[in-house]
Amino acid sequence: MHLRLFFLLFSMSSTSFDIAIIGAGAAGLQLALTMRSEPFFHEKRILILEKSAKDQNDRTWCFWEKGEGKYDKLLHHSWSQGDFFSERNTFKLSLTPYRYKMLRAMDFYRYAKKEIAASTNFHWQTEDVQSVQQGAPLRIIGQQGSYTADLVFDSRIPDDFYQKKDKYIRVLQHFKGWVVRTPNDQFDPGRFTLMDFRLRWQDTTSFTYVLPINKREALVEFTLFTSTILRDDEYDHMLRRYVTDVMKLSEFEIMEIEQGVIPMSDFPFDKYSQGQHFLIGTGGVWVKPSSGYSFKNCERNSRIIVENIQMGRPANKGIISPKFRLYDAIFLDVLNRRNHLGPKLFETLYRKNDVQKIFDFLDDQTSIADDLSIIMGFPQLPFLRSLVNHVVR
Repeated sequence: MHLRLFFLLFSMSSTSFDIAIIGAGAAGLQLALTMRSEPFFHEKRILILEKSAKDQNDRTWCFWEKGEGKYDKLLHHSWSQGDFFSERNTFKLSLTPYRYKMLRAMDFYRYAKKEIAASTNFHWQTEDVQSVQQGAPLRIIGQQGSYTADLVFDSRIPDDFYQKKDKYIRVLQHFKGWVVRTPNDQFDPGRFTLMDFRLRWQDTTSFTYVLPINKREALVEFTLFTSTILRDDEYDHMLRRYVTDVMKLSEFEIMEIEQGVIPMSDFPFDKYSQGQHFLIGTGGVWVKPSSGYSFKNCERNSRIIVENIQMGRPANKGIISPKFRLYDAIFLDVLNRRNHLGPKLFETLYRKNDVQKIFDFLDDQTSIADDLSIIMGFPQLPFLRSLVNHVVR
């Protein structure tokens, strides 16, 4: 009798947690690492639920940052000089005091898993979560079993987002990249290409960026901001054209391939956070809707959440800026309705503004005066129309 009770209590405690994090991507792992660094959470039982082994380099994160950063020791490379190519002009970019940083997912996964494994209050469970049921505590239903937690952070995108039967904009940032290696020195590892619009897919907002890792190796990635993705061979066609026609490489080897799709949307993901169940990552609007950048947002928002919990505030308080959410929605409407204007808009942005101000703007760190100086540089009519469309929607 006592033995049965012991196993029952053990079973209950092994699936009951103070905090659960669903998904071990950039958002979930940075949130876990931030909690790990704060003594407040050392006595909390924290569960991480992730369906994959996270043992593949499934993506590359790039971000700009001033000075030394939290993950500098994991960086694959970084640059302080860059180039922007429009169809007609070239702009040299001096990023100081920023650096543009490249982090391979596998390096980050390996580091995060090692740190988490060294913490006795964290538990990592391989699990494909199906649903989260409201209650006190919340109940998490997975394919392998169920778990309870007082506080849940969920990086899954709500199913409603994929229905496409509503008024919201869904632009996709989709891309394919090759890590190419050449037999001779071809690249300048001190400079990178942020955007190159000289080769485009039809009449769309599409560009290539190039991240040289050393003199013989670079990541070359073809990217589109459109509502539909391409066939796999179409990405390959554009990459091969860029490498041979623009970069003028006659001999090269493809060492690695990466591919992905990032939603860029004004969909109200934040409305799906209920009670003590909070969406993070793309579902928490941690991906910048107008650019697709996310890694630094995950670091910044993880700090906000940890501070909010310690102060007894709602966990997601202060994460979303209504002002910048409006800017993003208007820009997305322009891209959605007049996608061919994208190259001209980005050229205007980099021609009329210092790259440091652009980075501050994209990080949601600028004042109203700075915002207006940037916004007024764009063609006014498309943005006014999109503002009206946004208000009507």
